[in-house]
Amino acid sequence: MKLGTVELRTGEERLACLRAEGNVVIAPREFGDMQRVIDACDSAIPALRKLCESPQSEGTALSELRLLSPIRRLRRDVLCTGWNYWDHFYESEGKREGQDVPKPEAPTFFTKGPDVLIGPHDDIAFDAVISGKWDYEAEIALVIGKEGRSIPREHAMAHVFGYCLANDVSQRDLQRRHGGQWLKGKSIDGTMPLGPWLTLRDDVDLANVTLECELNGAVMQQASASQMAFGIAELVSELSFGMTLRPGDVLLTGTPSGIGNARTPPVFLKEGDLVVVRATGLGELRNRLVAKDLGAYETPA
Repeated sequence: MKLGTVELRTGEERLACLRAEGNVVIAPREFGDMQRVIDACDSAIPALRKLCESPQSEGTALSELRLLSPIRRLRRDVLCTGWNYWDHFYESEGKREGQDVPKPEAPTFFTKGPDVLIGPHDDIAFDAVISGKWDYEAEIALVIGKEGRSIPREHAMAHVFGYCLANDVSQRDLQRRHGGQWLKGKSIDGTMPLGPWLTLRDDVDLANVTLECELNGAVMQQASASQMAFGIAELVSELSFGMTLRPGDVLLTGTPSGIGNARTPPVFLKEGDLVVVRATGLGELRNRLVAKDLGAYETPA
C-alpha cells in the first residue's frame, strides 16, 4: 500500500492512499495526518488498507490534487547516510579537495536541517549566491515506524514503516568551506524533495529496486538498491546504537555513483534544470530548480 499527503482544491491537507489503477482514496479526517498513522500503525494500517481496497471507496483523480511530501512535520533533523554505495565513495577520491578519508568500516551518518523538506513536484529553491556547486543525489529514504534504541540487527526491519524517495541536493563548496562536514552543505531551506508516496515496508522488495536520477533528460545515476554497502537492517541497528529512533524519523540511505561533482568536467545544477529521481515501485520525484533569494534576511511572520 502507498500512503501520501495531498492538498485538496480547498487548500485542506489530507491523508490519502494510491490505488493500483492510479486514482486516490482520501482518508476520513479521523485518521489524522501521516505522523498520527505511523504512531498508531498497528491499528491504522489495517483500517487504511481495507478502505483503499474497498470497491465502495470513491476514487479521486490525481490531477484534482496537489501531491505533498508524505510527512509534513518532522520531529527532528533528517537523518542521512553517506558513502553507502562503494562506487560513489571511490568516484570522489581525489576530488574532496584535501579532505579524503579511508574507506569507512561502518556506516557514515549525518543530518540535514528539517526546513529542507519540499514535496515531490515542488520547485527546488536555487540561489547561485549561496553556492556555485549545486549537486543532485538520488536516494531511497526509509521512515521509522517503531521506537527503539540499540536495536539488534535481527529485529531492525520490524522498526521500518516504509520507503520513499529523496533528492539530497547538496552544495559542495559549502561542505568544503565548513570543514568538510555535511550539515551546512546539505541543509539549505527548500531543497530536498521527498515522496511521492510512502510505500509500506512489506509491499516493496528492495532487492529488486533500481534507483535512477535523470537531469534534463539524461540519466546521471543508476544502481540497484542491492548494491548498498550497508543494508537497511544494518543501518537501523548501527544508527540506533545508544540513540533512540522514533516513529516518523526519516533516514536517507545514501546515493550511488554519478554525482555531478565527481564527473570530468563537473556537472552542477543551474536555474531551470529539471531533476527526476525514480525507483522501481516507489514512483518518481520531478523537480525544477527555480531562483529564490535564499540569502535575504527573514523573520517569522
